[in-house]
Amino acid sequence: MPGIEEVRAAIALVNQKMQEGIAALQQGNLALDEARAALVPATQGSTQEEMQHAHGSLAEVMQVISSVQAQISATINATEGYAGRL
Repeated sequence: MPGIEEVRAAIALVNQKMQEGIAALQQGNLALDEARAALVPATQGSTQEEMQHAHGSLAEVMQVISSVQAQISATINATEGYAGRL
């Protein structure tokens, strides 16, 4: 069974990886926002249902990414609390 310091070190590594994941998701969201910004003027005035769907889908994906980032942050807080109580 690992000792307390080993557990804390493992948790610190896990949290670092989760922080890297959050940063990657932020980069992804930035890229998607750039895509959205380019799509809006390119399809402005279009009444095609598929374009309306594309706009909605892109906004939904960006919201899901933000939600995932919040869940990861909550997980980091939980693991840090656990490590602090060891």
